[in-house]
Amino acid sequence: MVKVENAPALFIIQEAIMFIFFVGILEMVVIATWTKFVSETQIVAGGIMTVINIMIWYYVLENVVEQIHNLSFVALYAAGCALGTMASTAYFRHAKRLQDKSVSHPAS
Repeated sequence: MVKVENAPALFIIQEAIMFIFFVGILEMVVIATWTKFVSETQIVAGGIMTVINIMIWYYVLENVVEQIHNLSFVALYAAGCALGTMASTAYFRHAKRLQDKSVSHPAS
């Protein structure tokens, strides 16, 4: 049973664990966007996304090292990464379909 005086610390730990889930989502959105920029040879945008990604990785690395024995922490990060990858892929696929549709059926 958690003592009352430890309750704020427990809340902070749970909050940090949930935050890493959202960081995983954000990281994969950044990586998907970086991949799109690089594949389209958008040099400056690709460089900016690289810097953002490195900053996210710094945060992730620091926290994973702190929580190295906490499997739920790593699992939530991995789940966030998976969700971010799926959402980014779905978004870019949908955007490409809309673009292809507008090219094949231009508005009159």
